[in-house]
Amino acid sequence: MSLPLEDYALIGDTETAALVGRDGSIDWLCLPRFDSAACFAALLGTPEHGRWLVAPAGDAVLGRRAYRHGTLVLETEFETDAGAVRLIDFMPPRDHKCDVVRIVEGVRGRVEMRMELIIRFGYGMQVPWVRRRAHVIQVVAGPDALALRTPLELRGEGLHTVGTFTVSEGDRIPMVLSWFASHRRMPRRIEAERALEETERFWAGWTQDLRGIDGPYGDAVLRSLITLKALTFGPTGGIVAAPTTSLPEAIGGVRNWDYRYCWVRDATLTLDALLDAGAVGEAEAWRAWLLRAAAGSPGQLQIMYGPGGERLIREYELGWLPGYEGSAPVRVGNAAAEQFQLDVYGELMDALDRSRAHGLRDSSWIWDLQLAVIEFVEEHWADPDNGIWEVRGERRHFVHSRVMAWVAVDRAIRAVEEHGMRGPVERWRALRDTIHAEVCSRGWHEGKRSFTQYYGGDALDASTLMIPLVGFLPPDDERVIATVDAIQRELLVDGFVQRYRTHGTVDGLPGGEGAFLACSFWLVDNLALIGRVQEAKALFDDLLGLCNDVGLLSEEYDPVSKRLVGNFPQAFSHVGLVNSAGNVTRALAGDRRPPLRRARHPRGR
Repeated sequence: MSLPLEDYALIGDTETAALVGRDGSIDWLCLPRFDSAACFAALLGTPEHGRWLVAPAGDAVLGRRAYRHGTLVLETEFETDAGAVRLIDFMPPRDHKCDVVRIVEGVRGRVEMRMELIIRFGYGMQVPWVRRRAHVIQVVAGPDALALRTPLELRGEGLHTVGTFTVSEGDRIPMVLSWFASHRRMPRRIEAERALEETERFWAGWTQDLRGIDGPYGDAVLRSLITLKALTFGPTGGIVAAPTTSLPEAIGGVRNWDYRYCWVRDATLTLDALLDAGAVGEAEAWRAWLLRAAAGSPGQLQIMYGPGGERLIREYELGWLPGYEGSAPVRVGNAAAEQFQLDVYGELMDALDRSRAHGLRDSSWIWDLQLAVIEFVEEHWADPDNGIWEVRGERRHFVHSRVMAWVAVDRAIRAVEEHGMRGPVERWRALRDTIHAEVCSRGWHEGKRSFTQYYGGDALDASTLMIPLVGFLPPDDERVIATVDAIQRELLVDGFVQRYRTHGTVDGLPGGEGAFLACSFWLVDNLALIGRVQEAKALFDDLLGLCNDVGLLSEEYDPVSKRLVGNFPQAFSHVGLVNSAGNVTRALAGDRRPPLRRARHPRGR
């Protein structure tokens, strides 16, 4: 049985990542190739599907843990009757090499310890070939190989590798697990203590120039920025939504999706978070990834890509895994990549506008791409689509999608008016007015006193909270305020925001889901911008209270079971935290001006 998500922490090297449990187990590790399978999959199955446990051999208090400040180095302490030990876990960022380093440190007394290593490639399916060479355990299955180096005496036991050892005060016992392609030579041994020093220097060097980490929410913002950096695929700059797949949106449900991809939709909000924090290099790398991924025919723009910009994302199910706490099916790949989602064109245009306004280096071919995107939007803005939430039911005229089509045209106009680009601006202005008038007419429900999910319906959708955030209407517009009030009436559960009512609605799937944390942060932003500052602060403080003990958030929160649910940790949630922290801080200081890209609002329409 897997631990609750709250009991996991993230380690990573900006190419791959692992989840470490409070009990000393690594239950999830994907190999550092986009198309590679997990070799630890206990998170979605049982220990027999692969895990690496290092913990006291007898009864112990579950670990108290924390990251070393400003780093992704995790320390977990165990207390026993005989003494105390500290487990130090990290992954050194090392250019296309993947190492998981674990150091057991004796803190007090003498503690009996146990190590159990169960390697199963292919998401828990493949039992590898294992051989021993001195103090090296070599594990091979198909294209993948691992080498475990440690001074411990290990033995095979029922297709597991196990060892028992005693740790006394002052002892430091290293274990290094290294991945390599099985047709290549085993990589050279790395010195665990030196790797620890190098990893600390890497993270300290990255965080030292960050902005916004010394205010009232500085610790939470810093941890979120480090998490975003950890979810960056260093070679390309792409940022994956999460390092996991198929963690359920409701325990026991079927809404279990693979989030190990890069979403175009996340681009603008992620750029906001990175640029406002001063992480210009990461912002430039993310934009470069976005431009490479989007290159080609605008009609072939996908909503998501692989970390390298890969387009072919086939979805299939792993029937041999029971899923997290019995939540099946377990999926690899994501069929939503094949959907038509109109809003991504607005997100792409908004992201490029945002980067241009912040002074990121521009080029003529970026504008050529934008011209092609706007030409496509002109032809297809009135088409029904699958919407921001990737519904697997019929396509509809979603309000948020039309708002983002308006954003695409508006940002093209802004490029001409404010940045000297060339284009048929009068035609675009007419189109912008047409889209705006249609949304205000067909997307507004007078009986509900709210913008709705789609034209002709009366269901509400939290994505309409983006209306003032992208500049479609100003925050003080009565329709914005009424929509905020309506969402608070109908979509709040235990004070947090659901995306929409899932039962009997458009998404074509059974069951429900938790409150969507990014939407809750959008509500914070709305409340701050419309002047309900103390209400915004109270909700933001409640959201911070959902972070686990090491500051991580998943995609959603189940207010009934009081648990985090969905893929973990979730970049979109941490982006929302960073941006809302800035909005609340500014509002508390009396500054309710919207962020840079949202400074202009059409009025009187």
